[in-house]
Amino acid sequence: MIFGLLLVLFYFLVPFLIIYLCKILPFLSKIGAVALAYIVGLIAGNTGLIPSPGPEFRQFLLTSPSLSKDVIDQLVATGQLQQSDYFVNQALSIQDIVITIAIPLAIPLLLFSLDLRKWLKLAKGALLSLFLAFISLIISVLAGYYLFSQHIYEAPKVAGMLVGVYTGGTPNLAAIGTALNINPNTFLLTHTYDLIIGSVILLFLLTLAQRMFHLFLPRFSALHQPEISVEAVSENENMENFDGLFDRKNLPDMLKALLIAIGIFAIGGGISLLVPQPNNSVAAILIITSLGLLASLLKPVNRLKNSFSLGMYFIIVFSLVIASMANLSNIFKNGDSAEYLFYFILMVVVASMVIHVGLSKIFKVDADTTIIAITALTYSPPFVPTVASAIKNKHLIISGLAIGIIGYAFGSYLGIFIGKILSL
Repeated sequence: MIFGLLLVLFYFLVPFLIIYLCKILPFLSKIGAVALAYIVGLIAGNTGLIPSPGPEFRQFLLTSPSLSKDVIDQLVATGQLQQSDYFVNQALSIQDIVITIAIPLAIPLLLFSLDLRKWLKLAKGALLSLFLAFISLIISVLAGYYLFSQHIYEAPKVAGMLVGVYTGGTPNLAAIGTALNINPNTFLLTHTYDLIIGSVILLFLLTLAQRMFHLFLPRFSALHQPEISVEAVSENENMENFDGLFDRKNLPDMLKALLIAIGIFAIGGGISLLVPQPNNSVAAILIITSLGLLASLLKPVNRLKNSFSLGMYFIIVFSLVIASMANLSNIFKNGDSAEYLFYFILMVVVASMVIHVGLSKIFKVDADTTIIAITALTYSPPFVPTVASAIKNKHLIISGLAIGIIGYAFGSYLGIFIGKILSL
């Protein structure tokens, strides 16, 4: 009982500590709260702080996340499992519950602050680039899948997650991984390689991309500059920091947002119970995403402060849990499968960018808009102002935010669809 309580507190309080440390220590904020959550989770799960199942235990799990009390009692009584495996089983049960809660709550909270009609009006000039980015990504994922799928464990699910992570970042990756019931080790390895490759590509976007893209694409035209408002910049600043989570004045709004998200979770979860397994988790994610989008159209919901930050908190909770479940010794034993997974992700990132630039050339999309579209979809909206500043074109901040948010909203559908189609 005490162990279970301590584990729950660990999963829900450590993310607050990580967010606070990122707030007061600039060098940690550069690493990012999600990445730090993965690091802490990996350490906790691979040093014995949180017990993990061994090979003997895993053979009894089959498709269940944990064992029932009667089953584990019988296995311990017959000597097939040890007394210490009670703690392992309790940890697995708690981890499954937290994951089941975190993502369905995060999705609507991240969507509440979206003013879909406003963004569509402001982002007309960037919608073409958004469309080209989706086309480029799908071509790259499908090509990589058919090249490497025979060598990669859960390749269809990985393909679906790559569509997700390169349309909305970690939230989409997590949502699609949950919907497709991805193995924790596969999820962690995919996200780890994405972080490694993504850091190099981000450096390229901040330094050399504009000069190289200008060799092929037209320069940004002043005639197509979107209007910038102080309100839009302020909204973006709120999206990329967690200061509001520590302000008591925002507590009523956050509680309202959380209650609405819980209601959406309950509706989506309830309806999904009518859907046969294993498609019930997919149904839940899609229903929750749809209800979150609909709720964002309601002004009282849309104006709730810090709903996005609260949603990111649950993403950090999810990241901490999923990392603590991954056994690094198993990851490094994957051998060729892990190597081919790295090649798959590298191909998707590089090929989608090259194809995107080629399509932008054909459809006469300027270099800056292309760079911002790649940034918004690959790294999520908070990275848009940084890259916009690096290319000296802050006029594209609003369009970049719109691309990133719309990409997140609809990327979940596309990623789950791709994952399911390739699994047939």
